[in-house]
Amino acid sequence: MGHLITLATCNLNQWALDFEGNRDRIVESIKIAKSKGARLRVGPELEVPGYGCLDHFLENDTYLHSWEMYASILTNEDTYDIVLDIGMPIVHKSRKYNCRILSYNGKILFIRPKIFLANDGNYREMRFFTPFLKTNTCEEYVLPRLIQKITGQVCVDFGDAVISTLDTAIGCETCEELFTPASPHIALSLDGVEIITNSSGSHHELRKLNTRMELISEATAKCGGIYLYANQKGCDGDRLYYDGCASIAVNGKIVAQGSQFSLDDVEVVTATVDLEDVRAYRSSISHGLQSRESPKYKRIHVPIELTPSSTTFDIKLKPTKIREIKYYLPEEEIAYGPACWLWDYVRRCKGSGFFLPLSGGIDSCATAVIVYSMCCLVVDAANNGNAQVIEDARRIANMEDDKDWKPTDPTELANKIFHTCFMGTTNSSNDTRSRSKELASKIGSYHVDLNMDSLVTAIVSIFEVATGKKPVFKIFGGSNIENLALQNIQARCRMVLAYLFAQLLPWTRGRTNTGGLLVLGSANVDEQLRGYLTKYDCSSADINPIGGISKTDLKKFIKFGVKRFDLPILQSFLDATPTAELEPITENYVQSDEIDMGMTYEELSIFGRLRKVSKCGPYSMFIKLLHEWSDVYKPRIIAEKVNRFFWYYAVNRHKQTVSTPSYHAEQYSPDDNRFDLRPFLINPAFPWARKKINEIVETLEMNDGEDKHHQLENMVLT
Repeated sequence: MGHLITLATCNLNQWALDFEGNRDRIVESIKIAKSKGARLRVGPELEVPGYGCLDHFLENDTYLHSWEMYASILTNEDTYDIVLDIGMPIVHKSRKYNCRILSYNGKILFIRPKIFLANDGNYREMRFFTPFLKTNTCEEYVLPRLIQKITGQVCVDFGDAVISTLDTAIGCETCEELFTPASPHIALSLDGVEIITNSSGSHHELRKLNTRMELISEATAKCGGIYLYANQKGCDGDRLYYDGCASIAVNGKIVAQGSQFSLDDVEVVTATVDLEDVRAYRSSISHGLQSRESPKYKRIHVPIELTPSSTTFDIKLKPTKIREIKYYLPEEEIAYGPACWLWDYVRRCKGSGFFLPLSGGIDSCATAVIVYSMCCLVVDAANNGNAQVIEDARRIANMEDDKDWKPTDPTELANKIFHTCFMGTTNSSNDTRSRSKELASKIGSYHVDLNMDSLVTAIVSIFEVATGKKPVFKIFGGSNIENLALQNIQARCRMVLAYLFAQLLPWTRGRTNTGGLLVLGSANVDEQLRGYLTKYDCSSADINPIGGISKTDLKKFIKFGVKRFDLPILQSFLDATPTAELEPITENYVQSDEIDMGMTYEELSIFGRLRKVSKCGPYSMFIKLLHEWSDVYKPRIIAEKVNRFFWYYAVNRHKQTVSTPSYHAEQYSPDDNRFDLRPFLINPAFPWARKKINEIVETLEMNDGEDKHHQLENMVLT
């Protein structure tokens, strides 16, 4: 007879510092887990205060309120008869730790602090917490007085230990520890631990889930075992979207996987597994000898059984079958990730919807389609009976007085909460104006079409009166500086108009008791990297759902959206040449983004990944591209492209200091706020690197016809 056990993990949409809301979602997940027969429930990292508290983790209030919420969970009998693994921060010996608390029936079993902290990219855990480096060691932790009164315990074990029940052993990892080379799950498995939990706060990036799911599968593929992965889901108050996918793996195979993108605040994933499968798997692999030398963990004995007793046999209780892992294509991830992030943002900030300057270009088009995708997700959730979504939708759409109303059509919902505006000038084409109008009509947004020439002319006239000088466009004989200034004033006027319309459009529609609209930006990651945008123009907004997405991926998304959302109009956006439309159009000249930038969007993506992901400066980027592009470009052309990129990246770096908070979706994001920490005053010539590059170019040109790769090797070595 097998030893069957039902286990639960979950995705929770927690919100930083929403203590009571977070507690209620935790309790709801415990109730659902129990209703499914689970004997162990695992939750996300730091789920009590929310993972993204950032510097609020330096405040003592965060720790006090976390204990107060935990106390109410301990005293709630709905949380009894199941082992709980809950995440919250704890102060021990004046040091702050990121911890898991394991409990059963109102008693704390032990506290497991995080050993390896996430401290790169988006994460700065070492700023808030101390890593617990005393592996395989426990200390005594004196519980707060309010907990002592509830549990009758004065001290509990604090450290790197495992739970030993009458029928199995349970160990813990926390988020980053799955990704580290020396992951604790290996030593835990070698010491006989059969169930390993991982409580995570892992964010979404395009194509990242594959890596995470591989690691979850591999965690038990070598040594055998059961792995429970829990994750935060949703926007908890910052640029990141945590993408769920709570999972359960057995012996390297996935048996349960939660959703990656959904509007459900609480999602519980369960599986029934057989402990005998773990024992059989381990008997067939050569880990016995290694286990004799591996670390030994302190066992905290708990006299409970998680599996049915040997005298009980339930024919209905069956092991959960292995399943295929669900992956989305990148274009699908763009459709759903930023859409969920936008929904969380607008509902939690008590906004009335969104305002978007819809230019007729592919970037603002993609942003509009993401909002429409959000409306589709809201309608689907409402049709599935999600009461929280229905309540939020009523408030945002100003339909609170109609208790029978719920969103049933995404176009109707978009008309209530999404506002778009084409802000044309004499430099705008009829094509972009008509594309904007038709797209707005198809997705249902409340659309305004205007010309702002009089506004631009008035501002330029003020300058002319004050200085006696009238700037003209380059095409009419003006200088580069005049040309740029005349483009920038158009872009900046759009930002001013955007905020005016965002505040007053609801009022014009009779909604006097609602808040304003959130202004959406639509500069893509490549334009931000190159600095191809005007500081404080309409890229300056409240939030930007595409600020971390490349132009290449946005085009794939638009192509996907033609069929997914039944929007044939999107093809015309794909066919159009990307243009800012800030310079006059003549018979011989139409402004082009890629010509203006001096590089293609595809090249920008390559430069961006080499700069950020491969950690290349100008010299090493040039060397790499010499190898990769030698069949396409001559060395001097490659050098010019690299030098041009770094010049514009450096001179425009200051724009990132005020860049609109963007949905984080790419590893080469230039976001200055935590992710890409670099100075914003840099010598854009990079003179020493440029000198070394020029030396290589000149040598290669002198020896043209010889083996370039052999030459390059010798030059790099010297």
